[in-house]
Amino acid sequence: MTRSSAPTPQADPLPVHPAFFAGSDAVVLAAPAKLNLFLEILRKRPDGYHDLESLMVAVSLFDTLEMRAAPNGEITLTCDPATLSTGPDNLVHKAAAALRTRANRPDLGAVIHLTKRIPTQAGLGGGSSDAAAAIVGLNQIWKLALTREELVAIAAFIGSDVAFFLSLPAAWCTGRGEITTPEPVDRGAGVGPYFVLVFPPVGISTVGVYRRLTVPQEPVSGGRVRAAFRARDAAALGAAMFNRLEEPAFAIEPVVGRIRERLGRLNPAGAMMSGSGSTVFAPCRDAREAHSVAAAFTDSRPADEPESRVLVVHGFTP
Repeated sequence: MTRSSAPTPQADPLPVHPAFFAGSDAVVLAAPAKLNLFLEILRKRPDGYHDLESLMVAVSLFDTLEMRAAPNGEITLTCDPATLSTGPDNLVHKAAAALRTRANRPDLGAVIHLTKRIPTQAGLGGGSSDAAAAIVGLNQIWKLALTREELVAIAAFIGSDVAFFLSLPAAWCTGRGEITTPEPVDRGAGVGPYFVLVFPPVGISTVGVYRRLTVPQEPVSGGRVRAAFRARDAAALGAAMFNRLEEPAFAIEPVVGRIRERLGRLNPAGAMMSGSGSTVFAPCRDAREAHSVAAAFTDSRPADEPESRVLVVHGFTP
């Protein structure tokens, strides 16, 4: 397979995803996970959602979508693992249906296979990333030629975080998360920070976290974390990170709070939970420190703490 290309970034956002040509009517896309380096809640909206501010970055942990056009007008989704839903509640299926409706082409069909590596209920945006990759890939193989702006509008309809995955590798996200402003990234300086990811053996319901949330009277500003990210300063980044959802999440699953505290004691640049949990992460100054922190975290697990999966990743730059 050879890497696919797009006419222009404005007309087709394919360059934001690792993509491989698989025939004239097929494509394979990698869908990256994200971390929230900052997440503050500004207010509750009349529609029940919350206005927020968040700095999101993509990291080198990927799901994979294999997509092929089908002539029968049906959308068929299979998943690995097979325990995942393949019906209309799956965001990939929802994305395909929404794209077809936007194009007014009910005759379009697709066979899609999703391989999941990003944990669910982990605050890593795996489902949203899969949906964005489906929009991008199907726009190509169905030859719809919808613009990036049109695809972003579809993404906002599907879910709050989906639009971010059309703005890779980093973005400042506002509204309910669907309004994205790409953050400048020095592509010539490498892939960015290294992170230790800790996946506790529990998931946390986003709905449950927001039910317990107390909206602050004076929101924390994201100016410091954005400056640290742009300066590629891991120590400053770790000191400036903030997540308003930690407190309600730790109330639901105290073990996640314990893991966050223990990871921070190993002296990485910082430690925090991503999104509404349950993944805890630590930015590190380089790859050597990341692997050292990961090993120390695994080796120091108390007997009464359930075993977590630990992974070292880096910031993903397409």
